[in-house]
Amino acid sequence: MSEESKGRVLTLTPEELLGPLNEVEARHAPKFLFIEGDRNLLRTGPRVAVIGSRRVTEDGLRRTNRLARELVGAGVTVISGLAEGVDTAAHQASIEAGGKTVAVIGTPLDKAYPTSNRKLQAYLSENQLVISQFAIGTPTQPKNFPQRNRTMALISHASVIVEAGESSGSLSQGWEALRLGRPLFLLRSIFDDPALKWPTQMLEYGASVLTDVEELLEVIPCADMSEQFDAAF
Repeated sequence: MSEESKGRVLTLTPEELLGPLNEVEARHAPKFLFIEGDRNLLRTGPRVAVIGSRRVTEDGLRRTNRLARELVGAGVTVISGLAEGVDTAAHQASIEAGGKTVAVIGTPLDKAYPTSNRKLQAYLSENQLVISQFAIGTPTQPKNFPQRNRTMALISHASVIVEAGESSGSLSQGWEALRLGRPLFLLRSIFDDPALKWPTQMLEYGASVLTDVEELLEVIPCADMSEQFDAAF
């Protein structure tokens, strides 16, 4: 981690952190972002959000773990929201694989939600990067989390939904990614539940079914595709 950012909370505009935004990107962008950790993680290489249900299945955890590890192996920074379930698994798998991971949280930087992830958040703040759009002292409210998901879509070059029900907050990120014109992928296993309506709706608006990691790597900038992957999602 650079000495510039180690152990410091910085307040930046989205443009200062990400570079110039176009009109579509700026429409829902927060005025400021509060970051703790190494902001250089957002300056090099592709970034992919791996998101999904808090009440993830065992198969979903397995798929999240494999996806995060394969993305790390291709030089991708894994973005997620530090929530229970898919988010936590994505961060942990990325760390275990020796890769880079960024948490975009729905609380101020001095709070952790869920509280069970307090140690993980502290680790990411010290060794990776944590981003919040909520200033210290801002109340933690349910509306924070869909707002966080829209910001995560802005930060990421592409988003992947691993598992999600009809009321999942991950859907707000999926729709925002499509609005921004960013690639959105849904794991093939999502379609195993015929009761879900949102996957078909998102496909109609431009989402893609992810059956192989290389399909994702082909549409994001500067991914290392030197390795061949055997991923059956």
